[in-house]
Parts: sequence; structure tokens; C-alpha cells
Amino acid sequence: MPALAAGPVEMPFVILGWSETIAHDTTWNAHSHPFHELLWNERGTSTAVVGPRVWTVTPSLGLWMPAGVLHSGSAIAGTLCRASFFGFGTMTSLSDTPVAVEITPLLRLLLERLADTALPDASRTVTEAMVLDVLTPSPHELLLQMPTSDLLRPIADAVQENPGDQRTLSDWAARLGVSRRTVTRAFNAETGTSFARWVAAVRAQHAVGLLTRGWEVEAVAEKVGYHSASAFGVAFRRTTGLTPGAFRAR
Repeated sequence: MPALAAGPVEMPFVILGWSETIAHDTTWNAHSHPFHELLWNERGTSTAVVGPRVWTVTPSLGLWMPAGVLHSGSAIAGTLCRASFFGFGTMTSLSDTPVAVEITPLLRLLLERLADTALPDASRTVTEAMVLDVLTPSPHELLLQMPTSDLLRPIADAVQENPGDQRTLSDWAARLGVSRRTVTRAFNAETGTSFARWVAAVRAQHAVGLLTRGWEVEAVAEKVGYHSASAFGVAFRRTTGLTPGAFRAR
């Protein structure tokens, strides 16, 4: 896929809709668009990657991708991916960096209405204005900042491979031959968060994928390293703003 710089491009509408059902687990190489993009899913789960940052996109949590930002992505088989393309220069309250957007019922209805290419011009203008008015950052996001140093890479690889890994910060420090404080400072510097919160984010992203594939909540809790469904539920809600059951229902 091409890497295109931000800039004006001819579009039939201010906001142009796109959708595709992903038949197989799919990965997209790094690319960028001349227009802004709001990524969301009608069903299923996908990811978007910008440098060391990995966002999970769900039916309730979308991602604003500004024009010209290089990103790659992936989607689970069966995901119905949706995107809304915004002409360059469109004024929104969103930043010029990627940011999570809550896909509220109202925003979903407005975006679905804009998917109708036969919508009268006057109705489209009003609907587009409403979308721009309600488009705001979400208080929650499924964002994982990947550490990149040689010190933390073994930890990151192990936890991503097995999110149920029970090794503590002290365990990892002993294995790597450094102090606990050294690992703590490295995690804070490279990810902007603590080791415990980073692990919780990895687990939440894996849990979203498993819930999307139809796993039961109890099985997901065990797979991602929680001793009970209730403990998993508390951690999942803290990260996503939804209980696992509510997310699965959506």
C-alpha cells in the first residue's frame, strides 16, 4: 500500500464511507493517506500500529488517524471493518496525532447514514456537520506502547506470546541480572506506564481478540492470566470502560 503525504484530494463528499468484511486474518503494510481517517468496526477486532504504539479497534472504540501518518494494521477473520474518510482540512476537535474515539450509538447512526451515496445533498450536509460536532476523543483507549530497548525486549516478547505469564517485576529483574528499580525506570521511560499497567494492557488487547472470536469470559480470564472471572472483569473494565460481558454483547 502507498505512503501518501497529507494534502487535498478530490473526494465526492466531505466524509466518505468504506467497509469490508475480512475473510481471513489479514495484515496491512505501513501506509498513509492524504485524507484523515476514522477507523471503526461494525463487528470484530482490528489493530493499528504507529511506530511503537499499538491500538485495538473495536465496535465501540474507534481510532482517528490523521492524514499523512504512517501506519500498519491487522484484522481478525470475520471482522467487518468500517472507515470514514475526511477531506484534508476538515475542521474537527480532534488532534493531529492518532487518538481513540468512542463510537457512540449516535455517531454510529450518523456514519451509517452517510454510507448512503444517494443521500440528498442538504441531508448529507446536515449529517456531516453533526458528525463533526459529536466527534470527540474517548476517555478510554486500548493502546499499547511497545518497549524497544534490548533490556525490555525479552519481557515484551514473553508477555505478548503468553499474556498469562505470571512472572513479576522482581522475577524479570533477577533473570535479566539487573535491579528491580532499573526495570521499573526503563518501563516508565519507554512506555509511559508501570510494568503492571503495561501487562494489563497486553492482557486487555488479547482478551478483546478472544472475546471477538466467541470465547466465554471465564476461559478468556484464565487464558490471559487472571485467577477469577471477577478479577478479570475489574481489570478489563478499568482499561476499556466496559465489562467483558458487555463488550462481548457489542
